[in-house]
Amino acid sequence: MDLMELFLIALGTAVIVCYVLKLLLFSRMLFPKMWFPLSKSFFTSMGEWAGELCVHACMHLAKQGMNVVIMSRTKVTLDQVAKKIGDTTGQRVKVIVTDFMKDNVFSEIEDQLRDLNIGVLVNNVGTLPSFIPCKFLESAELDQVGGALTMCKIILPGMENREKGVIVNISSGVASIPFPLYTLYAASKVFVERFSQGLQAEYKDKGIIIQTVAPFGVSTRLAGYQSTNIVTLSPEDFVKSSLQYLRAGDKTHGSVCHIVLGWLLQSIPLKVLYSELILHSLQDYVKKKTAQKTPSSTFESGKNK
Repeated sequence: MDLMELFLIALGTAVIVCYVLKLLLFSRMLFPKMWFPLSKSFFTSMGEWAGELCVHACMHLAKQGMNVVIMSRTKVTLDQVAKKIGDTTGQRVKVIVTDFMKDNVFSEIEDQLRDLNIGVLVNNVGTLPSFIPCKFLESAELDQVGGALTMCKIILPGMENREKGVIVNISSGVASIPFPLYTLYAASKVFVERFSQGLQAEYKDKGIIIQTVAPFGVSTRLAGYQSTNIVTLSPEDFVKSSLQYLRAGDKTHGSVCHIVLGWLLQSIPLKVLYSELILHSLQDYVKKKTAQKTPSSTFESGKNK
């Protein structure tokens, strides 16, 4: 056996070992409770309060024993959610009425959060310019991702001082690849992912978990309240699933079905995904789903998370 044969055998063995290790690492994501267990006191050990820019996780974290801060622009809705959480869990709920599209909104938020021991922060501020896929020149202006950055800047100092905390920044599964027809939205979510990953590298040694969650289908206003199925999950089910992956790394898709979707999306050649047939089919599918929803204003209200 000559040197070249030995080299090729060694190379082949290394490739096989590499893929076996990748398969083993991937298989861990299918059983989060086994590989990434969380103690019953995990969330409360991070701090007394959870700060939420999304109401869907509030009930779950309150059930874990945390007081919650909920923020949105509609006071009536916030008061209803606060009452339900308080009546169900007995935890305290602080309501902050705010519109993240307005200027100078964060100074007021910082004042209201100043004396709270925020142990968990969930950033879920974002805008989908059009629910129906469309090309760049046909889309409305996308809002900036400054909300997530500013909230991290407000909350991180307290976590750094206490040397513990959890920050979850919501991205999107469409950011897995350059995604035509949702170009601006996908690009903004890539920023969220890179920002979170860099932040985790900076503050991991401080005992702070900073993670990006990149879901695909979740039945929220942003997605036009699509019917739930094996791919499109209810917000409650997705929150419960995604929080199981907090110790799974700096990025996760949040559920088994979405993890498989992410793998499939990255496995398909881009030339296939970018073909006119696929893109037109996507547009037609979403338009058909939109037409089935009444009233049409459902999707207008779904522009803001």
